[in-house]
Amino acid sequence: MLPEPHRLRRHSDFSLTVRRGRRTVRGDLVVHALDRAQTNELVSSCGPRFGLVVSKAVGPAVIRHRVARRLRHICVGLTGLVPAGTDVVIRALPGAATASSRDLDKQLRAGLARLDLLVPVSNSV
Repeated sequence: MLPEPHRLRRHSDFSLTVRRGRRTVRGDLVVHALDRAQTNELVSSCGPRFGLVVSKAVGPAVIRHRVARRLRHICVGLTGLVPAGTDVVIRALPGAATASSRDLDKQLRAGLARLDLLVPVSNSV
């Protein structure tokens, strides 16, 4: 489970990240990222914060929750790799319902690398 300090909770945080942050699309995911230092918010040293958007377009509740669990698990592994003070919103597209965890991991890492938030990973993973 994603620790509390690494979660985006407030609607205003989601909105700010989606509206003012940078965005990239990778396969079944859209990744939005915003450096909190660019906003008027206080930046704590707790590390990056992640938020998920998994709409009904992805599928019924069972599928949506499965996709969200997979993405949360991936985000736990990224907390030490994404710079502190960064908010990341991950929006799952309908194809995420049939994507494997490995594919979602690769797509998320590629999206973060494209936004210069993560060192690119080799294909040996």
